[in-house]
Amino acid sequence: MQGTVATFDASTRSGVLLLDDGTELAFPARAFDASGLRLLRLGQRLRVDRDGTGEVVRVTLPTMA
Repeated sequence: MQGTVATFDASTRSGVLLLDDGTELAFPARAFDASGLRLLRLGQRLRVDRDGTGEVVRVTLPTMA
């Protein structure tokens, strides 16, 4: 699944993605920390990894494995 960064707070390292169907999906700091990224920009495309319960566990660039 992919989405676009709608908000990102560098101080809390959390934010909200806008999915392609218009749904907003919040991601916690631990999902950002798992990405290995240092910063996100508004409008940036990200790939979303979820666990079995649907919780966001990692956000990464679409080109990263």
